[in-house]
Amino acid sequence: MAEDVGIRIVRKIAEVPRDRWDDLARDCSPFLRWDWLDCFEHTGCVSEETGWLPHHLVVERDKSIIAACPMYLKLHSMGEFVFDWEWADAAQRAGIQYYPKMLVGVPFTPVTGQRFLTAAGEDRRPLVQVMGRALGKIAADNKISSVHVNFCVADEREALEEVGFVPRSGIQYHWQNRNFSSFDDYLGSFRSERRNKVKRERREVAQRGITIRAYEGTELTRSHLRTMFRLYKGHVDRHYYGRQYLTAEFFDEIQRRFAENTCLMLAERDGKIIAGTFNIRDNVAMYGRYWGAFEDVPFLHFNVCYYSAIEHSIQKGLKRFEAGAGGSFKQLRGLDPEHTTSVHFIVNGSFRRAVERFLTQEREMIRHKRELLLDQSQLKREPRQP
Repeated sequence: MAEDVGIRIVRKIAEVPRDRWDDLARDCSPFLRWDWLDCFEHTGCVSEETGWLPHHLVVERDKSIIAACPMYLKLHSMGEFVFDWEWADAAQRAGIQYYPKMLVGVPFTPVTGQRFLTAAGEDRRPLVQVMGRALGKIAADNKISSVHVNFCVADEREALEEVGFVPRSGIQYHWQNRNFSSFDDYLGSFRSERRNKVKRERREVAQRGITIRAYEGTELTRSHLRTMFRLYKGHVDRHYYGRQYLTAEFFDEIQRRFAENTCLMLAERDGKIIAGTFNIRDNVAMYGRYWGAFEDVPFLHFNVCYYSAIEHSIQKGLKRFEAGAGGSFKQLRGLDPEHTTSVHFIVNGSFRRAVERFLTQEREMIRHKRELLLDQSQLKREPRQP
């Protein structure tokens, strides 16, 4: 396999034909689409100035692209949602320069999916390993500390472990559609005490004259997306830990180029938008990304971010709703813990062994934590999934 392919790095996604990239990403989430990745680059959200330098890897045979992965040279660890700041601190104490590092993933997007794209008809596992070895060699040859593949899928983890990558586990909270026919049907899956609390939280918002509606596809206007940007930026600015990754121009591009996969849940009162969430969806899942509110209203966050998104997912026949990173409070709203996976290649041998020891302990801790969280589920018990 390695002998009959060529590997090159492209400094912007626009160097790869849009139709060819999207053909490779045919079975992936919307976040691997050419337009989504190009919107980041076209609007400056990823650039040298922001510490995200595109270095996408492309595999070719006979001048035809047969595989690729989105890759970024990172000057920091922000916007990744797989936190390695402790590793960076440990490397510094050991006299190892941690940054820049290499990241295979989607900027600012903690959504599991394929990270290595392969052409139809190709043997996927060897191609993933070819790309994994190439990334490790590029890192070693250029004195780059490490390669990180975030939120990858199981076959990628298995293939990359065989070429020296070490797995890491995490937890996210997802809603799963158990063939619900309505939101009331979904409420019936709760334990009685929590079901009554959800009903009260929904009723409180409705009694304040607030309605929540989904806007998607051709319904979305530039004004909608500009308002969503203001909501997003206001939320970021109100929190000391907040970081603005996206620009107004990014939201403009999404409305122009990505509306078919975009869904805004907007809360309105007296004809005015007072809160909203920015979601991406396909025919399988809804992915919650950003929230903001112009007014502080009790329970509005839960209604817009979770209840309305779940209700819309049921109406559209989606299999799951992924609400993003963090937030154990999501479990109180019927989202239970699911494992996430990343894999990591550390160039320095002694540092790699230290990271491996840490990850072995952490994986067991994460497994135990998920079991404890499942025991605290607000949903009626069903046979537990492994």
